[in-house]
Amino acid sequence: MVIYNEMSVFTYNEISSMVCDSLCHITNVEAKWPGSVHDSRIFRESGLCTLFERGAYNGILLGDRGYVCRQYFMTPFPDPNPGPQTRYNAALAKTRARIEMTFGQIKGRFQCLKGLRVAPDRACDIIVACAVVHNIATIRKERTPVVEVQPVDDLQPVHLDQPSGRAARDRIVQHNFVY
Repeated sequence: MVIYNEMSVFTYNEISSMVCDSLCHITNVEAKWPGSVHDSRIFRESGLCTLFERGAYNGILLGDRGYVCRQYFMTPFPDPNPGPQTRYNAALAKTRARIEMTFGQIKGRFQCLKGLRVAPDRACDIIVACAVVHNIATIRKERTPVVEVQPVDDLQPVHLDQPSGRAARDRIVQHNFVY
């Protein structure tokens, strides 16, 4: 099973939703939405969501509480019970730190991403281009900018989790976090 990290980075007036793997390679970019659009909607209307819904990928995306828990998209428990659920949330947060690191690296490499002042369609093109060049630099093992991982997001949880998503999350906890 492959686990992908998913998280949205907020820069200037646009939102870019990105997915990365454990090596900080950006595997998917969705850069076309205005800043007022909720993360969960961006994912729900993305091509990546459609592919996961069709079963095209055998993997799991990890996200924060701003997303709906689905069979293929794991989110933290909003109010975890002590023990397995708390350990699951800790493991998810630790794994999701990789996307935060990736965002830090890409912003460190490309200072323009800290405050683009261009038309929205041009900004989206710049974000995608930076993601491609970031991947090339990562593959070539170019020097990586020093990154401070940001604190965990303090988002309000989405309470529209799918029953199949909650069941899948419960199975993962049962098989991996009960000692």
